[in-house]
Amino acid sequence: MFPARHKQVLVHRQSGTNFAEAECLTNKCCVTFIFLIEILIVICIYLVVRFIRISNIPVTFLAVFLLLCSCAEKSDSLSEGSIEYCTEVVDAAHPLADLAPSSMTLKFKGDKYVAEMSTMGFFSTHFILDIKKKTLTQLVKVLDVKNACIDDENALKAESDTYKLKFTETNETKMIAGYKCKKLVAEKLDDPTDKFIVYYTEALNVQSPNFSNPYSAIKGMLMEYRLKKFGLEMSFKAKAVHHEKVPDSEFELPSNFKLMSRKEMDDFFKTFE
Repeated sequence: MFPARHKQVLVHRQSGTNFAEAECLTNKCCVTFIFLIEILIVICIYLVVRFIRISNIPVTFLAVFLLLCSCAEKSDSLSEGSIEYCTEVVDAAHPLADLAPSSMTLKFKGDKYVAEMSTMGFFSTHFILDIKKKTLTQLVKVLDVKNACIDDENALKAESDTYKLKFTETNETKMIAGYKCKKLVAEKLDDPTDKFIVYYTEALNVQSPNFSNPYSAIKGMLMEYRLKKFGLEMSFKAKAVHHEKVPDSEFELPSNFKLMSRKEMDDFFKTFE
């Protein structure tokens, strides 16, 4: 960043230097400063190229180096935006497998999250997580039928207990959607032979994103993982992270949805089996 132009009135009784001359002098100083910086940049580039030639390093090294720099991990204070995930059913023989979506969008803003999934416009479900209220609101729309259910902290813990996981840390990392992610090995406590890989990132500025699921011990944002809902286990992998504004209305329960109990919602899904 270049120094700001300071307009000063130079008073010199003997020479009679006026304001215009002082401003002209300031402009010349700025131009000279910019010119010196440009010269330094050229010298740096020359030294890098010279070093590559002297060290017998292939010229393509420079291109590779620049490419690696452009692919460097992202680390920001993003606290509002969305993440796109690819989804896949783990058990294709499950009765609800045909209703499973092929993608999910997770929107977040501060301490609120909403996960949106849809299947060919016929079936859609949203999960709205409110960290302050410690609630998870599920919206389900099948054609013109619109139902909603609100789970409190106790209900969420009870559901997470049906999918208990044990995590083993590793030193491995992987870039996913431009973010450096840490690798974990997850093991199901009810079936130790069933293991899978989990990746998460700590580069996003999010608050307790896993409060409502079996990954509560992980403080970062999940970028590759599995989850089970209504007995249907699915895998998720992030493919893109978007910096965008999310309206508050995305985290609200629409007035045209019928509110029901958890048992009623479970019974509603059983009609599709």
